[in-house]
Amino acid sequence: MESADPPEAVPLSGLAVLEAALPNLPLSPGVYRMLDAKGDVLYVGKARAIRKRVTSYTQVARLPERLRRMVHETRRVEVITTASEAEALLLEANLIKKLRPRYNIVLRDDKSYPWLVVTDDHPFPQIAKHRGERRKGASYYGPFASVWAVNQTITALQRVFLLRTCRDTVFDTRDRPCLLHQIKRCSAPCVERISAQDYGALVAEAKEFLAGEVPSIQKRLAAEMEEAAERLEFERAAALRDRIRGLTHVQGTSRINLDGVGDADVVALHMAAGQSCVQVFFFRGGRNNGNRPYFLTHSKSDITPEEVLGSFLGQLYDDLPPPPLVLLSHEVPDAALIAEALSIKAQAARGGRKVELHRPQRGEKRDIVNHAETNAREALERRLAESTAQGQLLEGVQRLFDLPERPERIEVYDNSHMMGTNAYGAMIVGGPSGFMKSAYRKFSIKEAKPADGSAPRGGDDFAMMREVLERRFGRALKEDPARTEEGWPDLVIIDGGQGQLSAASAVMAELGLEDIPLVAIAKGVDRDAGREWFHMAGREAFQLPPRDPVLYYLQRLRDEAHRFVIGTHRAGRAKSLTRSELDDVPGVGPKVKRELLNHFGSARGVRQASEADLGNCPGVGPALARRIYEHFHLGAGQAT
Repeated sequence: MESADPPEAVPLSGLAVLEAALPNLPLSPGVYRMLDAKGDVLYVGKARAIRKRVTSYTQVARLPERLRRMVHETRRVEVITTASEAEALLLEANLIKKLRPRYNIVLRDDKSYPWLVVTDDHPFPQIAKHRGERRKGASYYGPFASVWAVNQTITALQRVFLLRTCRDTVFDTRDRPCLLHQIKRCSAPCVERISAQDYGALVAEAKEFLAGEVPSIQKRLAAEMEEAAERLEFERAAALRDRIRGLTHVQGTSRINLDGVGDADVVALHMAAGQSCVQVFFFRGGRNNGNRPYFLTHSKSDITPEEVLGSFLGQLYDDLPPPPLVLLSHEVPDAALIAEALSIKAQAARGGRKVELHRPQRGEKRDIVNHAETNAREALERRLAESTAQGQLLEGVQRLFDLPERPERIEVYDNSHMMGTNAYGAMIVGGPSGFMKSAYRKFSIKEAKPADGSAPRGGDDFAMMREVLERRFGRALKEDPARTEEGWPDLVIIDGGQGQLSAASAVMAELGLEDIPLVAIAKGVDRDAGREWFHMAGREAFQLPPRDPVLYYLQRLRDEAHRFVIGTHRAGRAKSLTRSELDDVPGVGPKVKRELLNHFGSARGVRQASEADLGNCPGVGPALARRIYEHFHLGAGQAT
């Protein structure tokens, strides 16, 4: 990476910065980044020739207002050269998604896509949902738009192909068929109701189904049913009949499908009121794997639908293998370049199939695109309606708590513990667009002390809240002492009463943040929802009418914080229950730990074993056996 800083020490205007940087910029393909005075990335762009592309930004009069503001704020230019413009496009999409620059069109979606996996490395493969990295010895099908879509496909595979969904640990310990076999959803390979060869044939048919070969499977099943009936094998014929019915049911209940198209995505855009929604329908093997809406962040003016859709495509396929065909609602700029870049990704993922971008004008494909556009429009209309209602609620919060402006970021804090153990704090965030789940934070409370400096007491909620707020706002002040960045709350809500409010106010005063409004919400004497008391500094505690919409909204915020912290506490408690003293032994990971427990029966057995016995455990060599033995015995001797 090269940096093209101007030589002058005196701060220059944005235009002067670009003009001074031009002689040092290369003429090769690559990506450029515009940075502001604090080093934050304002804009990321790609170019066939970086110097020529950046030169265009010096023609300020020809730029739209959005880019004029970007040029004005620019204080440094950084570039990364690439081998081709297509590689630059891929890198640009990656950086935009990672850095989220203010003046780019940004896809704010951090959800991974669910896939369907078939575990080929087992004699009786399992079908299951999967997220995350892929591993060897398995076949993956997808992506799916949602877990619901994966579950629908798994149900179809169970009904038609009778494949197992149980984990290997359950499979290995079964001694009789489970309920799924009774309701004809599994062939019960766990108790040898089917041979490995016949089960393998079912797996092969299931893979054909996932590849879109439904008609051939149906013909083959029909022929086998007739043959079984002729041989008077009526039980087998009835089983085949049920499978055919299941396959017919799957085809009949499928939502919109694309005949004659194997793998394709339909990408449709709708813009309104300065906002954009893109609906993506995923088709694999001709079958609809569901759809997902994406809401994009961009300037409210001088952005065309074509620009939005072109920028979206690169970010969509940044972590997703593109299909051979992408159907679009609009023509996009540099369509050939985008197709070339996506083909590079497809080659890395699937072995070299070209990607085609196509905007259909008529026929079934055009109908599918129109359907996706309708979904995009309706999703955006719902979002705009919700935003309007949300804005009215926030204005009500502003009036209720006498805030100077409508709050754009409300942070709510809660704690959870069990007799002082497994203590966690949590922060949830709400705003004009609803719950901002990407901003949620968890705090593992370890050193909470009362304000008077005495020793920690189990279950001291005040000390726990003090630690959470100190860590949250102490770090925020360290990273942004001038408080000029986004991420500072307009209102902080604490779950608790006057005592919690006093503890929180003391922390904020110590940090010099008394200007951030604080509110504590406490349930009434009978702890009934709807009878909450609100506590604020310098104001008498008060209640709201039971059916007040603002009360409902504040209850939702409080309940969401409670839900989040309870989930965090339960996960931490479950983790602590599965922890053993073997976790503290250097060099003993999960695999070795499992071998030790299987070999000796318990952690106590490992602790009492001799060095020689430890060395006889599978996966434990002489050096590790000595380390484990010394950890328990030398450590115990030193302790005594």
